[in-house]
Amino acid sequence: MKLATLKNGTRDGQLVLVTRDLEFYVDASAIAPTLQAALDNWAVIAPRLQELSDEVEAGSTIAKRIRLDVTKLHSPLPRAYQWADGSAYVNHVELVRKARGAEMPQSFWTDPLMYQGGSDNFLGPRDDILMADAAWGIDMEGEIAVITDDVPMGASLDQAGKAIRLIMLVNDVSLRGLIPGELAKGFGFFQSKPSSAFSPVAVTPDELGDAWDGGKVHLPLHVDLNGKPFGRANAGIDMTFDFAQLVAHAARTRPLVAGTIIGSGTVSNKLDGEPGKPVDQGGAGYSCIAEIRMIETIQTGAASTPFLNFGDQVKIEMFGADGRSIFGAIDQTVRQYKM
Repeated sequence: MKLATLKNGTRDGQLVLVTRDLEFYVDASAIAPTLQAALDNWAVIAPRLQELSDEVEAGSTIAKRIRLDVTKLHSPLPRAYQWADGSAYVNHVELVRKARGAEMPQSFWTDPLMYQGGSDNFLGPRDDILMADAAWGIDMEGEIAVITDDVPMGASLDQAGKAIRLIMLVNDVSLRGLIPGELAKGFGFFQSKPSSAFSPVAVTPDELGDAWDGGKVHLPLHVDLNGKPFGRANAGIDMTFDFAQLVAHAARTRPLVAGTIIGSGTVSNKLDGEPGKPVDQGGAGYSCIAEIRMIETIQTGAASTPFLNFGDQVKIEMFGADGRSIFGAIDQTVRQYKM
């Protein structure tokens, strides 16, 4: 089933159930007022939502079907108790370090990188990316994320995998110009990681069919910049740590509460063991601008692709084997924020 949150003037919005073709929705707030409320009691609420979904798809429900307007949707979780973003595609990390002449510790291949992001205010899938200064190095990062049920501290990989309830897409907006200064302080990201945006709907793993193997999504992530293909990296390829590993890593020293979001980090593919090529050159492209800039730096000594500027448009989407959009599209425009 596919779940979304309708903007209704409250912080957490209204839970709605969306049809598989993303054309209509029905009000699900009588079952659970919000997605967080559904996650808080998933064992009881999920079967009722699934029953409604089955009825809607069969056309047998008396619930009113309403045409979906994605501009009226929040992020599936407008705010969350926890948002932790990993870096599961170590190819991406390797390129970052190589571009600045730094060796990559061997432990990066066996121990996931992860940071705790701000989760108090996510962007809706059609909300503008508002920034005061383009010189901050505005970048998109196309990612996959999962939402978990309660996860006990020290969870096994099996426990972690079984706790995954929903899957969605992410645009993890990053300010590349601010990152070096923050990391140099030795205390991690904060200002350089503003509000992230998530796909219109979050889906249960069964919606992905064979493309979901219990830990990875084996489909290309479509990232477009200003209407042109920028990235087509397959999310199931070159993913060093799957979602069960990422969830277990996050829960190593603390329990995770229902509604925790765990991100994959930037989806990144190699090409014949080497850095990827742009889509228009037959490659899988890139899920963020920083990656192509890293490759340009490695190959020519300097980056030439600019970061995002005001007016630029970013679109992130994923399609199933039938050609239909699974999560709907994150479609955002960078605008100047004015006090």
